[in-house]
This record gives sequence, C-alpha cells and structure tokens, in this order.
Amino acid sequence: MDHAVILAGGHGERFWPLSRRKRPKQLLPIIGDQSLLETTIERIKPDFPAERIWIVTSEEIGKAVQDRVKFIPKENVLMEPCGCNTAIAIGQSMTCLAALPGHGDELRQATTLFDAVGTTLVIDESMMESATALCACGIAFFLRSIRAASQGGIEIGFHPEEALLMAAQTARGAAGLLMREGAHPESEIDRVTTPRGCTIAGLNEMEHRGFSSAMIKGILTSARKAMELYRRDS
Repeated sequence: MDHAVILAGGHGERFWPLSRRKRPKQLLPIIGDQSLLETTIERIKPDFPAERIWIVTSEEIGKAVQDRVKFIPKENVLMEPCGCNTAIAIGQSMTCLAALPGHGDELRQATTLFDAVGTTLVIDESMMESATALCACGIAFFLRSIRAASQGGIEIGFHPEEALLMAAQTARGAAGLLMREGAHPESEIDRVTTPRGCTIAGLNEMEHRGFSSAMIKGILTSARKAMELYRRDS
C-alpha cells in the first residue's frame, strides 16, 4: 500500500522577507488563497486518503502545520527536532533519532518509519546539533564536492552535462562501496591508487590545497552554528 510523504520543513529563508523562521514558504499563500502545503495536498488527495498522507516538518512549525491541515490525522504530522534534509525525498535520508527513557515503543515506531526512506541511527539527544552539521548540512557539503569535481571535468574537456553525470555517478559508486562493504574510505582509496600513478598525484595535490582540512573545518563551523541557533530559539 502506497503512502505519500510531504517534506514541509525549512527555515523561512528562501522567500524572505515574506517568509520567516516560524512561517516558511510552505505556509504562505504564494499562489491563490491556499498555502503551498495545502495546494500540494489537494493535488494528491485523489490518489491518497488522509490517513496515508504523511507530513514531515520541524518541531518549530509543527503546530502551525497541523492547524493548516486539520483533516490530516495529527499523528501523521511528524515533527523533527533537527531537519533530515532533502535526500529523504528519494529514500536516501540519514535520520538520527533520540528518545527519553520509557519511550522505547515510540522510538521503534519512528525507526521503522524512517528506515523506509533511508537509514536511521539512534543517538543521544545531546548529539543532535552535531548530527545536523554532519547529515543535514553535509548534503550541501557533498554536493559542493560533486560540483567541484564536475568543474574539473569541464576543465579537462567534457561538456558540463557530461561532467556532472560522471562526477555524480562516481560519487554514488564511492558511497555505495562503503555502505555495501562496510570498508574504511582509505582502504578503498588504496585499492585504486598505484605508485607514481595519476590518482595519488591528484590526491596529494588536493591535500596540499587543504581539501580534507576544509571539509573538517566546515563541519565544525556548522556544528557550532547549529548549537548557537538551538540555544537562541530554545
């Protein structure tokens, strides 16, 4: 039996100044009198009854979402303490979960739900801001890495669409090796690196330019910012 999952998170930044943190674009009537969220639900209602429509949003705007779509069961509005980001839309999310003592049943239910759209990991609640940096912000970091690789491909002679396809598929293959085999990245790198070869030459140049250091510092900076935002809004 198919279910519809609508992503309705966001930080109210894309449509600023119309949107705000507590009133992001999906709650705004951009086209007509209904909000973007309501018009989305109207489009899928012929194929999905209310009990099979799920809305994934944030704790911050969860109540406002429930008020907008009262015909959707309240338990179908899932409120994330930290955003899972956009990969959930293609069933490839990385979701970190935490629960108070005595809520094991709810944790198992949430794990079952999010396992259907990616991978879940149970962590201590104190690590949620760090998870935001590595997973939610990480989507953008890895996409920027793919973009850089595709630009390098253009520099060496490929058309932009060819370079992007090749870079994205190569990144998918690299991630798939780690997920399937459970190997460490360096062991996989050693398998494709030969003495005096072109791979080691490129890797060494990237490290000389600060590739790994920049990624690590980016994650640390995002983690600090996530903590600042959490403390400001709590």
